[in-house]
Amino acid sequence: MPGSFRIAGLFAGIGGIETGFRRALGDHLETVLLCESWGPAQQVLKARFPEVEIHEDVATLRDLPAQVDLVAAGFPCTDLSQAGRMAGIHGEESGLVAHLFDVLRLVSSRGDRLPWLLIENVPNMLALERGEAMAYLVKELDSLGYRWAYRVVDSRFTGVPQRRRRVLLLASPTEDPRTVLFADDSAGLDENGLHDDSFGFYWTEGRGGLGWARDATPTFKGGSAVGIPSPPAVWLPGEQPGRKIVIPCVEDGEALQGFERGWTKAADLGRRSGPRWKLVGNAVTVGVAQWAAERILSPGVFDRSSTEWVRKGAWPTAAWGEGGKIWKVDVSEFPRLAPYTHLRDLLDVDRASPLSHRASSGFWRRLQEGNLGRHPGFRADIAEHVDLATTVSMAVAV
Repeated sequence: MPGSFRIAGLFAGIGGIETGFRRALGDHLETVLLCESWGPAQQVLKARFPEVEIHEDVATLRDLPAQVDLVAAGFPCTDLSQAGRMAGIHGEESGLVAHLFDVLRLVSSRGDRLPWLLIENVPNMLALERGEAMAYLVKELDSLGYRWAYRVVDSRFTGVPQRRRRVLLLASPTEDPRTVLFADDSAGLDENGLHDDSFGFYWTEGRGGLGWARDATPTFKGGSAVGIPSPPAVWLPGEQPGRKIVIPCVEDGEALQGFERGWTKAADLGRRSGPRWKLVGNAVTVGVAQWAAERILSPGVFDRSSTEWVRKGAWPTAAWGEGGKIWKVDVSEFPRLAPYTHLRDLLDVDRASPLSHRASSGFWRRLQEGNLGRHPGFRADIAEHVDLATTVSMAVAV
């Protein structure tokens, strides 16, 4: 690849998109701008991208560096996610994406043509308010003269054992995003190849859902039903009593997002309730960005049939469009199938913390109020864990 590929990251978080592009492009990648408002995330970016300018507020960003090849924008999902406020695309946090389009219009007005725009967010944006969020994004892209395409992908296609579904949207006024997002497809993950020695679940739920995942964790989130960025728990049926229900350490969380362990160390406050889990939960999975970068560098062939789609509720899981028209594409959520890392092999079990007495008792109470968590042996191990945690708690009190 001749020359360098210049990328600007808005809503950069801890640099998941930029890290994926770096792995794909190596020394040919030049990150020229990072925009991020949250202090702990800025600390991570300064440690990991020390040579890059960091702009602190997307609302005051008035321009982009010259000759940018791609703008990345994993804008806040706070108002779009089922774990968030669901205020919609014009909510206080998710509505900040409007500033992205303000900047793109300024770039366009001076005659510059931005080759690529990459947006990432939660699949709930396709359904919330009859898909109003996607309708807004598409309207803005059409007004700029961009052809766009999007696809829901599951991070497990990159080999990480985290069931994380995300919308990846790619747009360009000059290039064809369909040759990037739709050139690859697979039959999906072979469930027969998954192990039965570890199961991830949301301990913050119990009545209405568990986020159950075999040989994986459910999606890491920046928030939870109990109002804190709580990582999922993992059930390890083969472990000793008291060690069967555990919370992964944050370094495991980093690895489950495709980062190297210790990636968010710069934001460590030295306490259990520090920001690192929220940083990890809000991040873009590195391998997802790496796949997109590889395909941008080497586009494939778009030869899939498309069906014209007229908006009538929730949007399809994959589509493309331009000039006000939309076409649905039939593809899976697994573009590729990288070698799978089994959850039990990734976890540092010795550093995992047993789910606390308070947390496990509350989860067990909610679980008994519904009909969830019926996998053979799960409820018995939860009850056992609660009994042991109660005994330990009483002994400490004495």
